[in-house]
Amino acid sequence: MGLKRRNKVSAEFSMSSLTDIIFLLLIFFMLTSTLVKIQPFELPESDAKTVAPTSVVVSIEKNGTHRIGDKEIASRALERALRYEITQVSDPMAQDYTVTIVAEVGTPFDYVVNVMEVSARLGVKAILATQPRES
Repeated sequence: MGLKRRNKVSAEFSMSSLTDIIFLLLIFFMLTSTLVKIQPFELPESDAKTVAPTSVVVSIEKNGTHRIGDKEIASRALERALRYEITQVSDPMAQDYTVTIVAEVGTPFDYVVNVMEVSARLGVKAILATQPRES
């Protein structure tokens, strides 16, 4: 009695599903990553390797000009502007909300301390952005 195999197993697989998955992952990471635009000035150097999520960026120039994103903010209106930015977050009670302070080299430390105090009053973390120390 001759038995014939009806189904022949193929040793190849379709690449179309793999490219779909890679494309979806690419879109996911592009949409969920936050792009931080830092003004083109020199940052202080540090040996720290800590990486923290960034919710809002406050840039401070040597002359005391404060910026949130691309908008220039007066130093007396800084607390109100940061409070507004915090309320724009989908989860205002998020524990990982972080204010990143980008201060130009040579900026008086009083300006940095002012932003840190405002962040503390609002109950959010503040970190100082630095660049790696050149070896």
